[in-house]
Amino acid sequence: MTTSWCDRPVGIVGLGLIGGSLGLDLRQQGLEVRALVHRSSTAERARQRGLADQVDTDPGVLQPCGLIVLALPLDRLLDPPSGLREALPAQAVITDVGSVKAPVVERWQRWHPRFVASHPMAGTADSGVEAGITGLFAGRPWVATPTADTNADALEQVRQLAQRVGAQWLSCDPQQHDRAVALISHMPVLVSAALLEAADGEADGGTAALAKQLASSGFADTSRIGGGNPELGTLMARSNRAAVLAALGRYRQRLEGLEQLVQQERWEELEGRLSRCQERRPDFL
Repeated sequence: MTTSWCDRPVGIVGLGLIGGSLGLDLRQQGLEVRALVHRSSTAERARQRGLADQVDTDPGVLQPCGLIVLALPLDRLLDPPSGLREALPAQAVITDVGSVKAPVVERWQRWHPRFVASHPMAGTADSGVEAGITGLFAGRPWVATPTADTNADALEQVRQLAQRVGAQWLSCDPQQHDRAVALISHMPVLVSAALLEAADGEADGGTAALAKQLASSGFADTSRIGGGNPELGTLMARSNRAAVLAALGRYRQRLEGLEQLVQQERWEELEGRLSRCQERRPDFL
């Protein structure tokens, strides 16, 4: 009989926003959490914040764990730190939280027999060891991208983990996941960045200065992710390049269509498109 993931310590590699929030939620439920971090200073601050029961820079901290979450940036997930792969127990369930799945699945299913690719769709604008908060995953999607080679028992244990922290469990193909997140997560970072550049690059310096004074909640909402972590935005575009380019192409076509309606003063058609957008938006929230 397979030991349940919650009968043994849960391991977390990385205590940024996702890893730290997961540690807080699991500890709040009385589960033992062991964490591996890169720096001694991070380990000390994580202990002070209570993100895990035991925090260390030595991968050996993960040995007793039955389920381990790789809460690493995409570049380190795709090219793991030296010694991490060797330190992961062969019988442990391993999952990740990366926002791109196809390249992660391709690598990690070869590296570990009980790997399950997953992605909690939750976040804030904050990062680092100070970012973790309780309740981050409640009501948010947590999507898995199993393949024919994914261990069924491991998949079930990751599902239980997601539901334990209040997430809504979903499952889809890795490539389909990457196309979907390109549309609703990765492309919007670049679109938002372009908005910021357009507003800041106004040739009339006085107008640009006034725009900054007048900017309110609408601009704040649409520019937030473009003004976020530049390293993360670059990693998402780089790791999901084909899907991001396809999404940007679709966006460009739609934007050019709206531009034509304004140029040609086709106001009724413009209002019709905006009305359809008003109707569709709730489907994405």
